[in-house]
Amino acid sequence: MLTAIIIDDENSSRNALRQKLNNHCAEVSVIAECENGELGIINIEEKKPDIVFLDVEMPRMNGFTMLQQLKNKNFEVIFITAYDHYAIQAIKFSALDYLVKPVEVNDLKIAVDKAAEKRRQPIVNNRVEMLLQNFLDEKKEHQRIAISSMEGLQFIMTDDIIYLEANSNYTSFYLTNNRKITATKTLKDFEEILPATIFIRIHHSYLINKNGVDKYIKGEGGQVVMKNGITLDVARRKKEEFMKAVGH
Repeated sequence: MLTAIIIDDENSSRNALRQKLNNHCAEVSVIAECENGELGIINIEEKKPDIVFLDVEMPRMNGFTMLQQLKNKNFEVIFITAYDHYAIQAIKFSALDYLVKPVEVNDLKIAVDKAAEKRRQPIVNNRVEMLLQNFLDEKKEHQRIAISSMEGLQFIMTDDIIYLEANSNYTSFYLTNNRKITATKTLKDFEEILPATIFIRIHHSYLINKNGVDKYIKGEGGQVVMKNGITLDVARRKKEEFMKAVGH
């Protein structure tokens, strides 16, 4: 049995989520419901839940601010959000889960299953702390990202990424110091997460860090030579977009 606390300023949202958990997630026991972050902190510290369902946007204290003020973050967080795009980006960076209101039952069940699995991994605090660091860091290109690989979660700085290569349903990360990580998500998934001001799709197979480009070789689409010495093709349809991104 997993214990859970729901923190949401909307009474109707709390009620709806509790009912869905009761009806469809028998392994979850809701031990407290809180209408604001202040009460959330008190209940989390006192009751030490396995999962916290946390609304992103709340009056006075939003979900991220509440997490900052907690001493013990040894629980899984499933964020509940209505619209906040940047919040979702920060959550994705940290390999944490979120549900969009109104919460769909299938999405809820998947999120609960993931939380149960993650409870067996000793890295909960790392994910939450990384989320807070990223959210508070105004220089988005210096954020850390959690990459789910065959070995587990790996945490890297985004400015250590030279380029990404599509590999069927996987993605290969080529990093500084000749490191390589194979992630269990598609290139499109990472294109949606990584900052578009820094990472450019130059080809259906490649997403590059524009700061990792050493040289551009002219051609129909052309080629880029990356800082690790690898030459990559630029698709003809992507050439104009690439040239604008690098300031030409």
